[in-house]
Amino acid sequence: MTPTARPPIAVLVGGPSAEHDVSIVSGTAIAEALADAGCRVTVHLISLDGGWWRLPDGHRRDGRPLAAYDDPAAVGAMGATGAAETLTALAASDPSTVVFIALHGPFGEDGTVQALVEAAGLAFTGSGVAASAIGMDKPRFKALARGAGLPVLDWLEIPARRWTSERAEVLAELEAFGRAHGDGRLIVKPAGLGSSVGMTIAHAAAERPGALDEALRFDGRAVVEPYLERPRELEVAVLGNDEGALRVFGPGEVTPGREFYDYADKYLVAGARTTPTADLPSSLAAEARRLAAATFTLVGAAGFARVDGFLAGDGRLLVSEINTIPGFTPISLFPAMAMAGGLGFSELCLEIVDLALAARAARPNRRLRPADLPR
Repeated sequence: MTPTARPPIAVLVGGPSAEHDVSIVSGTAIAEALADAGCRVTVHLISLDGGWWRLPDGHRRDGRPLAAYDDPAAVGAMGATGAAETLTALAASDPSTVVFIALHGPFGEDGTVQALVEAAGLAFTGSGVAASAIGMDKPRFKALARGAGLPVLDWLEIPARRWTSERAEVLAELEAFGRAHGDGRLIVKPAGLGSSVGMTIAHAAAERPGALDEALRFDGRAVVEPYLERPRELEVAVLGNDEGALRVFGPGEVTPGREFYDYADKYLVAGARTTPTADLPSSLAAEARRLAAATFTLVGAAGFARVDGFLAGDGRLLVSEINTIPGFTPISLFPAMAMAGGLGFSELCLEIVDLALAARAARPNRRLRPADLPR
């Protein structure tokens, strides 16, 4: 399909989450690549307060600081409207419109916006409501993965209400968990966020309360995992809709510039090193790709996703999480791994749009009338 033959594409960027700025970098890059390929593209900026704004036609970031988008009107955006108004207008303008969801974090990646777009009757990129929700919910994902026999780290889930009312009991559980899984160091992070936001290493018991407080600033639940001593951090890109026709790229590797690959290391100080082709024995690389494809299929993902994992010092490959809307920033490994596999950035964006169209075409009609049902 030629770019001009594709339906209009509406790219969603920003969003009301801590990953708002990262989404703007990803989404504007995607929109510019699609426009340069000849597609009809509009860009819709969702502000931190949840307003939906339409950026000017042909808008390009052109190196603008991300803070410029905190006031959408200052970059020429028109709005603000709500989700229903925007999506209804897109469907009325052209019901074949594809919504390219380039939102990271809660609302954009957890099934919420997917449900809104599906309710509007529009095709959209990436996974559906259920797979998005599972991928964003770390403890639910880990439970599903372990039940299917995929290798994951042990974990504890700490709801905020327990931390508020049962602090001594929670700290005792963390002490026992730390002793059972090594030297007591623990990773503490929000249950439903990405980009390592709110994530802390608690090196000693005295640091655990502060680590829980930090994680629970961003989510109503925290996840606690054993600390791994300098594991190799691997990422695999998966592209496709059907289990038998997935394209898997990588694994790539991240070498953190700090103690772990946190938000600052990714986006602020740029100390980490990444490579789209990890130096691994071929058998180990193949196993990482197999685990990634199995993870993608297990959660019911579609379109594209990145599966992250660890190669522990003892040689174990572990699945960490699935990211159903991976970054498309200059340092993001998902597009870099696809490009290393021969798929250019614009080609990748176009393929994701085509996968959304294929998924829409294969979806059964859920809008049946009573007269359509058997009697």
